[in-house]
Amino acid sequence: MRKRKTSADHDSSFTGTLLEGSSDLKQCHKKTDAASDPGGSGTAMGRRYRRGGLMWRLRKILIWVLGIYITIPVIIKVCPSIQAKLVFLNFVRVPYFIDLKRPQDQGLNHTRNFYLQPEEGINIGVWHTVPSVMWREAQAKDAEWYDKSFQSSHPVILYLHGNAGTRYTSTQGPLYKTNSVLCSLGYHVVTFDYRGMLSGSPSEKGMTSDALFLYQWIKQRIGQKPLYIWGHSLGTGVATNLVRRLCDRGMPPDSLILESPFTNIREEAKSHPFSMVYRYLPGFDWFFLDSITANDIRFASDENVNHISCPVLILHAEDDAVVPFQLGKKLYDLAAQSKSLNGHKVQFIPFPSSLGYRHKFIYKSPQLPNILRYLLYAPRACNTPKRKEKLKSHHMTPLSNNV
Repeated sequence: MRKRKTSADHDSSFTGTLLEGSSDLKQCHKKTDAASDPGGSGTAMGRRYRRGGLMWRLRKILIWVLGIYITIPVIIKVCPSIQAKLVFLNFVRVPYFIDLKRPQDQGLNHTRNFYLQPEEGINIGVWHTVPSVMWREAQAKDAEWYDKSFQSSHPVILYLHGNAGTRYTSTQGPLYKTNSVLCSLGYHVVTFDYRGMLSGSPSEKGMTSDALFLYQWIKQRIGQKPLYIWGHSLGTGVATNLVRRLCDRGMPPDSLILESPFTNIREEAKSHPFSMVYRYLPGFDWFFLDSITANDIRFASDENVNHISCPVLILHAEDDAVVPFQLGKKLYDLAAQSKSLNGHKVQFIPFPSSLGYRHKFIYKSPQLPNILRYLLYAPRACNTPKRKEKLKSHHMTPLSNNV
């Protein structure tokens, strides 16, 4: 016989169905609540996804940076000519939109622009600025007048600027004041652009050859009047090369002034701020410094001072970030011990960091005229104790914060 369902059985079955349905409803409500809950597990998953995407982007950027970091030394090693361009920076002209043919447009209306040809196929631009006392007379004068102006009693300074500079930036911009000081003291100032600006390619040998050519060109016009050589930054390397050649020929200049000098190009390249990111890279010398040497670039002022026989003045600011102060001090220490400079005045003038002169603002020193007068006009003599006491009385070393 078929068993008849009782009301109790029906109620039990119905209750079970309701319980199962309520369980499904609860799960559905949980999903709905999770989706609508901003602080729930769905939001956490989204955050993890975004965080993972950000980390992936950062890793990608890091890989690119690391790739560039490794690629640059390899490229320089394979193509050492790139390193030469970084040393000379002849392709950098700041400011760019300047007509170097017209110095009068820059307020230098007592300056003549002209061109010389040290060798076939090489042209260099030259500026000749007459002393301030000849300013009025120089207005609208021609090349013949400027040539004759060399016959005046005023001495001449051949100025050798640093890399990335031109005959404009060596007399205008921050260095304009240097030129003003020199002209106000009664000097002719002659400066030129290294080869590679107009024609040819820059090289240490070529730059030194051009400087020698211009030195001889000036000397032919001034005769026995004083001719001084002033170098700044990279120009100090050209200056010591030039003076060494002159001294080897028995015709030293009257004095050599080195502003912000270095010992040699390898030590300067290793100390330069641009090399900071690679300075501790294994093989730094092999990748970078040997590439400079491969281009026959040395600028070994530390060797040149052993062949120089004329008074030497070194100016350097303690806060110089381009050419570290210790390199200028090291060069002075070597010069002071040089046998060839024995009997010649060798002076080092440090400028404290508090003055803020850095790499190219030494012209701001109100003591600069006195420093130059002492070096360029005082008779040549060795650094005896008596002379050192005299230097101290002139407040020349070291300069204080009050000057």
